[in-house]
Amino acid sequence: MGILIAGGGIAGLATALGLARAGTRAHVLERAPEFGEVGAGIQLAPNALSALDQLGVLDKVTKDAVFPERKVYIDAVTGATIATIDLGEEFVAHYGYPYVVAHRVDLHAALLEGCRESGLVTLENSREVLTAENRPDDTVLVTCADGTQYIADAVIGADGVRSKLRDGIIGDALVPSRYVAYRGTVPTGVVGADVTSSPAVLCWLGPNMHLIQYPLRGGRVYNNVAVFKSDRYSPDHDDWGTPEELDARFAGCCDAVQNAGTYLSRDIRWPMYDREAADTWVDRRVALIGDAAHAMLQYLAQGGAQSLDDSVAIVEALVGAENVASALAAYQDRRLAHVGNIQRLARVAGELFHIEGIGRHLRNHAFKDHDPTAYANLDWMFMPLAKAPTQRRYPV
Repeated sequence: MGILIAGGGIAGLATALGLARAGTRAHVLERAPEFGEVGAGIQLAPNALSALDQLGVLDKVTKDAVFPERKVYIDAVTGATIATIDLGEEFVAHYGYPYVVAHRVDLHAALLEGCRESGLVTLENSREVLTAENRPDDTVLVTCADGTQYIADAVIGADGVRSKLRDGIIGDALVPSRYVAYRGTVPTGVVGADVTSSPAVLCWLGPNMHLIQYPLRGGRVYNNVAVFKSDRYSPDHDDWGTPEELDARFAGCCDAVQNAGTYLSRDIRWPMYDREAADTWVDRRVALIGDAAHAMLQYLAQGGAQSLDDSVAIVEALVGAENVASALAAYQDRRLAHVGNIQRLARVAGELFHIEGIGRHLRNHAFKDHDPTAYANLDWMFMPLAKAPTQRRYPV
């Protein structure tokens, strides 16, 4: 028996590694035939870096990452700057960690390598967990799609936005946003000099669309994420959010954004969904973490960071606990309301990003005197769960 984790993504592997570093064995079941990550860039705020530091993989993740100097919000129609967040020395001094952009594959690989090196994590592929049933003897019976069953002392559902284990605890449905994303990387030489002069996260905000750009892997490649609302959305068919719609949205934007449309990756279309904030993530000895617990829209760039914070909190609750159910309840009490607020605010941020008409001009005017080093409004999201374990120097 022991602790079984359903899902080998960022949340699942981080939790397994955290347990292993505390001397506790974990068994990870991943439905895919191989462990791996899809997507391109990920923004890692100080709370995420603190979690990675505690897991012992921060140096591996940041070795090839980029430390942007600032995050800039720009009107996608006019090209005028709306507001800037300074991510330099004052930011690092305030939070104890910098703001980093990394490739998802690199983050996942660091966690996977840590699990393998620990000797305390069992990794198993081609096992899709369907149900986790609490039994009277204080164990959990886990059943997979192929009929394989396991007995565990506790089960952690890290099985993503389409979580099967969430169905057994909450039973709600995904919420479609009517937005779709196209994301990928290109060699930095393909991108115009106007957006690559210095490392920054660029957030181009336009009517019913936005574009995020930043360098990755030491600046060798450039990450691009185009998001737009589809007027053709329907739950009854899949013919919506097409590249032709993307081009139509970008047509009204400034030259830099239109130019990005020429080199955007169009191979995979990513419909964007989230969940309603839940009232519970726990059923006795079964608990949800990451996207299974709180799938959120990407507008605050906190999905991955909150998953890592979940892993820290659930490991701290479980290690040394005499009562597993009470430990999982304590984890929920620590995290549920906080992450629910981030889910809700992510929706509001999306509305602010994509506002059109007079609202767009009012938004821009409201931020014209924004202080780039006014971090107080970010503290509740960015402040690490724990203080930095060591004093480090960062390339800012």
